[in-house]
Amino acid sequence: MTGARLDLDREQMGRDLVTLVLTVVELLRQLMERQAIRRVDQGDLTDEQADEIGATLMMLDRRMTELCEQHGVRPEDLNLDLGPLGSLLPRD
Repeated sequence: MTGARLDLDREQMGRDLVTLVLTVVELLRQLMERQAIRRVDQGDLTDEQADEIGATLMMLDRRMTELCEQHGVRPEDLNLDLGPLGSLLPRD
């Protein structure tokens, strides 16, 4: 198609990109949390390490909430529907 023009909504594209980035960050945060819980349950961490990881994960959770609010993204917007595979993030 010669001369065809694609009409892009730059503002919507920006919101979609922010949502995608926050989704990836949330996925990684949840994976790190599960790994930390597994290590604590297995006794692989000292009490001090477990406390430090817990504090870090709580800080990351707060920061994700702040970023979502700052960019007008609801936490449920981060859970992408993958069709027959289900949702990207586990439902809490």
